[in-house]
Amino acid sequence: MIDLPTTTTMSEELQTDFEGGDAGASKVYPAQCSSLRKNGHVVIKGRPCKIVEMSTSKTGKHGHAKVHLVGIDLFSGKKYEDICPSTHNMDVPVVKRADYQLIDISDDSFLSLMMESGDLRDDIKVPEGDIGTEIKTKFENGEDLLLTVLSAMGHEMVVATKPNMK
Repeated sequence: MIDLPTTTTMSEELQTDFEGGDAGASKVYPAQCSSLRKNGHVVIKGRPCKIVEMSTSKTGKHGHAKVHLVGIDLFSGKKYEDICPSTHNMDVPVVKRADYQLIDISDDSFLSLMMESGDLRDDIKVPEGDIGTEIKTKFENGEDLLLTVLSAMGHEMVVATKPNMK
């Protein structure tokens, strides 16, 4: 018996897997140091931060003005500092806020949240600390809550609660 090579049709060769693609949206964008502002956002040491202090200092005769930034990590609350020449670019994180209705809290502390579209998501954990305690307490008391979720650079976390006014 002779083994003949198998042939593929043109349509089989052109089939492409689109399952793993994303929209190509970047998690950060560049901005000149001198254009950053207090209460804005910046990436310091690889972490998305909110700028809480900012000062510009002039340096020597031929030097560049330097911008001193102090930022608080959006997710851990840790303080970071950086100094950058005012003409250089720094990364600014793309930060999004979204409100979701709290439906349930699982035994392993994952939140069941409903989006405006009616779709459910259950991939966000109850945050640590006061806000997590507040969410659990209000949920156990039967309060209808909206949770504000902050997302930046691939991280998401509940940062605020408010009563759901239907």
